[in-house]
Amino acid sequence: MPIKIPDALPATEVLKNENIFVMTEYRAMHQDIRPLHVLLLNLMPTKIATETQILRKLSNTPLQIEVELLQTASHTAKNVSEQHLESFYTTFDQIKDRRYDGMIITGAPVELLDFEDVDYWDELCRIMDWAAENVHSTLHICWGAQAGIYHHYGVPKFELPSKLFGVFEHQLVKPSSPLVRGFNDLFMAPHSRHTEVHAEDIEKHPDLELIAVSDEAGVYIAKSTDSRNFFVFGHPEYDTDTLMKEYERDIAKGMDMPLPKHYFPGDDPTQTPHATWRAHAQLLYTNWLNYYVYQTTPYDINRVGEEATEGNDEGSVAEGGRVE
Repeated sequence: MPIKIPDALPATEVLKNENIFVMTEYRAMHQDIRPLHVLLLNLMPTKIATETQILRKLSNTPLQIEVELLQTASHTAKNVSEQHLESFYTTFDQIKDRRYDGMIITGAPVELLDFEDVDYWDELCRIMDWAAENVHSTLHICWGAQAGIYHHYGVPKFELPSKLFGVFEHQLVKPSSPLVRGFNDLFMAPHSRHTEVHAEDIEKHPDLELIAVSDEAGVYIAKSTDSRNFFVFGHPEYDTDTLMKEYERDIAKGMDMPLPKHYFPGDDPTQTPHATWRAHAQLLYTNWLNYYVYQTTPYDINRVGEEATEGNDEGSVAEGGRVE
């Protein structure tokens, strides 16, 4: 899928050098098709790295996507230039009267805070409430998944005895879901978090279902039964060296940081790690975009939110067929 992003965005050149199909604004203007409109709410402090990672995952199916970057107005980002934010990011007040086919809400390093103590929590809740009426399908990642499943469904998070850090084996709970179509029975995924949600809290909620779990890492993927909300409690978008950079950063701060599990060959941090999760991560994003956004979103984007679940249950998703 060629992604339409600003020509000057730092990710543009990175992705082009990786032989990933990026469509410039100029070329997109000359194509007479209806692109998917996807909003990326980037809550991570490392905004450029995160936007590049996620744009990479959105780029490998045969449709055009127009991606907009959203930041919170109630929180001042400290690890990215004001010029970058002003050039490429928008705020909720600027887009609240628009509708989108899809939205992605990233993680954030605020897990040990109560949700209500996060300085932008009220704004995030307004955005998530708005998305329920104005976004066809929303994908939540890591802390964003914990925040979304708590806000929409009341599922709490719990602090772990120690940081869950590494690459872990997972298995499918619902292999028939189109979201995991093409997945291996066992697959790897990175995690980096201090908190978790419990499978039993999801299983007892009538509007939620488990898709994938891990014996070591717990819940990995859950979704709403109406396919409007997806929750991924790890970081499938991570680059090969992201966990290594996190480990080296924390060691440099003098923190007593264990090695990320199942990551460095032979548990030797002098060895170069290998990405063992890239294929499943790409499938996850591609399947979400295809089966839960493109196949079911209204062709007229102004109809997003009308009968929000129309054509968006598992049966119609499995059969395909975009709402015209």
